[in-house]
Amino acid sequence: MTHAAAVPTPYESAAEAAARLAELTGVEHHDIALVLGSGWLPAVDALGEATAEIDTTDLPGFSAAAVAGHSGKIRSIRQSTPAGDKNLLVFLSRTHFYEGKGVAAVVHPVRTAAAAGCSAIVLTNGCGGLKEGWRPGQPVLISDHINLTGTSPIVGANFVDLTDLYSPRLRAMCKEVDDSLDEGVYVQFPGPHYETPAEVRMAGIMGGHLVGMSTTLEAIAAREAGMEVLGISLVTNLAAGLSGEPLNHEEVLEAGRSAASRMGGLLSQVVARI
Repeated sequence: MTHAAAVPTPYESAAEAAARLAELTGVEHHDIALVLGSGWLPAVDALGEATAEIDTTDLPGFSAAAVAGHSGKIRSIRQSTPAGDKNLLVFLSRTHFYEGKGVAAVVHPVRTAAAAGCSAIVLTNGCGGLKEGWRPGQPVLISDHINLTGTSPIVGANFVDLTDLYSPRLRAMCKEVDDSLDEGVYVQFPGPHYETPAEVRMAGIMGGHLVGMSTTLEAIAAREAGMEVLGISLVTNLAAGLSGEPLNHEEVLEAGRSAASRMGGLLSQVVARI
């Protein structure tokens, strides 16, 4: 009688991916992870010297990027700071919940980063903005979130505290770098369709200021793994119903390209202080 091989847990899969990452990059330990969302890709060059770049598919458990404007690459970057060198692990794309690959696939990069030694993670995204006065190309710190996906990445009866999920220490650090930064509550919808004007109004009534299709599940997994979390949204468009214009993905990417230098400078200075 034959027995099927035991299926590895998500945490075992992450440990396996981290071991392979160390082999391919030659970096035994990474310090800080970054996940770059829609529009953020041009900012990566400001972070420091790239010591290795691999395809996401080179690591077990990862799949190719499925969204236009996203790069299916992982870059290892060495950043020199007054406190010494840091190894940054930068995911140039993410797996979205709407791709239908399951929540474990969405948070696999986060768990891999934790297994690779990262104690902090910066989660970025492009999103719709609800607050009056916000304009496309404006970065906003995430102060809290509302998860409307109806799911969680946590397996079993593990009751993870999400109080102060988005680190007050790291947000304060960002404001030391740029005191003009605003904060807001991020609302994740499942996607991939954009929200209706009525759904945007609902998000606002619930206390949301930013609407998008990523980030919250990754943040929960990062907290479970013991990582300090910083979330930064790039307002790429006014949310549905606020501008009178239809939404399109190219607009999201263009807003990111036009804000790339500011985003790169902000990320570089903030990461140097973490």
